[in-house]
Amino acid sequence: MDTSPTMTEARSDDAVNSSRGRVPKWPFVLAAFLFAVGIAIAVLWPIEIDYYTHSPGPVYDSSDYVTVIGGDPSNEGELFWLTIVQKQANVFEYIGARLDPTVAVVPRENIRSSDTSPEDLRRANLASMEEAKNNARFVALTYLGYEVTYEGAGALVIDTVEGSGAHGVLLPDDVIVDIDGKPISLRNDVIEVLTSKGVGDAAVLTVERGDEVFELTIVLGPHTDDPDRPMVGVLLDDYELLPDFPVPIMIDSSNVGGPSAGLMFTLQIIDQLTPEPMTNGHRVAGTGVIFRDGTVGPIGAVPQKVFAAIDAGATAVLVPALNYDDAVEAAGDDIVVVRVATIDDALDYLATL
Repeated sequence: MDTSPTMTEARSDDAVNSSRGRVPKWPFVLAAFLFAVGIAIAVLWPIEIDYYTHSPGPVYDSSDYVTVIGGDPSNEGELFWLTIVQKQANVFEYIGARLDPTVAVVPRENIRSSDTSPEDLRRANLASMEEAKNNARFVALTYLGYEVTYEGAGALVIDTVEGSGAHGVLLPDDVIVDIDGKPISLRNDVIEVLTSKGVGDAAVLTVERGDEVFELTIVLGPHTDDPDRPMVGVLLDDYELLPDFPVPIMIDSSNVGGPSAGLMFTLQIIDQLTPEPMTNGHRVAGTGVIFRDGTVGPIGAVPQKVFAAIDAGATAVLVPALNYDDAVEAAGDDIVVVRVATIDDALDYLATL
């Protein structure tokens, strides 16, 4: 019997041997694809687009950040102030935010103009926080019956009267800080100093102009309303007017910017200066701009702050009246939303707890 392989069998064995020696291509294709994706991510990740994302931020117990000298922080319950994380997005963060219902996407021009740098925005937000803290001190103390006075850093020149001794000598935005050796804190101090002088007398003014400080001698002319009274010939305003609080209050805003913590800072100050605990063991969160007349102004990113309050386990969230509808929509059945138009509204609600 002939046992030699047939031609067909020989060719089949050659095909098997050939296939065994061939290296598959797909691992190289996959590696090349992943490498290209990695390069694309590395190139595109640092590139920011014209959108910001707003996501729920840290939640802070205001008693940890507000210290009232002579006050007593309550150990029953919490008053939380809410924050968001605001970030200019890259394309990947933009896509992720679009897929996340707790994150909002906001056009860049709604946050800052093209002429405003991110650093300018940061400085403006920190300045807003400082104003919020001062307003909170003012509203809380005046609500409790304290008298708050003001001190300034000089008299700000708005304009000069044509033909007067100051015209062409003093300039708008100059700050008068001293006259004849007497410190000037407020614009009314200028009037008080000049009452002892007459028309034709000279006054030596110490003036701040930008980074410069210098003296000017100005001859006083007749007042436009009363020729027998002397005047320098300037229109003035108070410069860097700051309240002088009768109770020392320290507020650590932890490098957080913006004005929206004002409402909760105000409540925390009142809580520390009153004998009864304000929340009676409840965890209450809140947000809102506080103005010196006690009204509560609207803020941005309310849904994200409501989500943060829910995550923190708060039972209620205080929100400005103009943000109420958006807050209710975000809250669903997970938290009680309290509409607050004034500080009294917030205190009335807390009194029911």
